[in-house]
Amino acid sequence: MTIVNGTEIASESAIVTPLSWTRRLTLKDLYPDPDAFLEIDLGCGKGGFLIANASKNSNINYLGIDRLLVRLRKAETKVSRLALKNVRLLRVEVSYAVKYLLPQASVSVCYIFFPDPWPKRRHHRRRLINNNFLCSLNRAMCPGGKIHIATDHLNYFEEIRKCFRRHKEYEPTSILLSTEDEQTEFERIFISNKKMIGRCSYTKVSDTLKGTHTTPPSPRPEEKALGTMSSDACQQPKSDNG
Repeated sequence: MTIVNGTEIASESAIVTPLSWTRRLTLKDLYPDPDAFLEIDLGCGKGGFLIANASKNSNINYLGIDRLLVRLRKAETKVSRLALKNVRLLRVEVSYAVKYLLPQASVSVCYIFFPDPWPKRRHHRRRLINNNFLCSLNRAMCPGGKIHIATDHLNYFEEIRKCFRRHKEYEPTSILLSTEDEQTEFERIFISNKKMIGRCSYTKVSDTLKGTHTTPPSPRPEEKALGTMSSDACQQPKSDNG
């Protein structure tokens, strides 16, 4: 076990545990290149999307956050097998990590794929994306940073869009479509079952916080290809016959 400035890192492990849950993470303690752009996968699960991207972009740092250790262990195994040095995993509730652990203006891209929709009305207050969450995320995102969201629950999808419309610091941008190797386990299931998937993406265009951050990387090829599409869309998966 290695301890670096308040962060506990298991030897040869991508999983990190802050010794203090009330102090923000220090990126220089986590990554070989702490000045690289940081992309976060909130609710990363077994790490399919996260690891596919990290293996193709060694110059970008990735942080996967999930509350279930069994999922992170599987992601950790993949990271170890590929010897990825730009991936770290954190076991904690996503909302807590965003509010209390992520450094200010540190995130260039945020991915939120298929968050728990809590479909029963009495459970809606447990949904991740709400006004308070977006305020916390705004602090963590750097100016120009992008947020990509996907959900199979269309009622939740509409609520997410309404929530973003209330926050003028975000503007809609081209949606992101994952390549086949980047698709999450849930996404593959939904696509195979021909289930509708709602997708929306936003760019942080303003900030009331002090401080500056460099501009995030250029849009990925998928985003450029979607430049003429709607900024948020409900996607019907194609049939096997196209």
